Amino acid sequence: MVSTTLVFAALVAAVSAVPACRPPTYTLPKLGAETELAAPAAGLVLRKIAIGHGIQNYTCKDTTSAPSANGALAVLYDATLLYPGTKKTGLSQAAWDNAPSTVLRHTALPLNKLAGSEYGADATNPFPPAADLKPGQGLPALKFLGHHFFDIDGVPVFDLTAAGLKATVHKITALNAPATADKGITGTGAVAWLQLDDTGAGLSKGVTTVYRVITAGGAGKACSVAGVGPQSVPYTTYYWFFG
Repeated sequence: MVSTTLVFAALVAAVSAVPACRPPTYTLPKLGAETELAAPAAGLVLRKIAIGHGIQNYTCKDTTSAPSANGALAVLYDATLLYPGTKKTGLSQAAWDNAPSTVLRHTALPLNKLAGSEYGADATNPFPPAADLKPGQGLPALKFLGHHFFDIDGVPVFDLTAAGLKATVHKITALNAPATADKGITGTGAVAWLQLDDTGAGLSKGVTTVYRVITAGGAGKACSVAGVGPQSVPYTTYYWFFG
């Protein structure tokens, strides 16, 4: 009779001999321009990659000024496992690069609409109940991850409730999106790529730096066209979270 101890030892040896499933090498997208967003600080690791879908808000004080940014609202969906090179779930590079545009153009805004507006969200109750995103167009369903909004003091907040992470940040760098970026549903252009760092107020949890990259839409309409007052422009982008 074979000893159960020997059988167990053999099983352990067999399992140990199987190579661990290594994650892909995550590489922050580049603009291909003379100036790029700085790499994450030494020691930081990737926590999550999200697709954010929502609106950028602006105000036109008159018809001759440029639109003034007035915060954003977006729902965040977990795209980490779609990163190219991820075993079984990774997208092709082309599908990955096009995903923000695909979501922008083939899914409805995941916000409670402001009555009488084209794209505005209800200021008192902007977010509907949490739900996964089903974009179709060859993309799998994306799990709900959290929300992006600006707090009462105008500080950008990323609340990744499904992952137990949070980032309260301020802008470090803004670089224009590539000329080839999707100009969005309104045709006004893609918002800038950003590096956002923790404010130091002790409100973040597990996240130190956030990047906004591969943007689609979101740029404000010229005030001469939009007229005076608020405007909201749909956008989609990737947010990379490091901590």
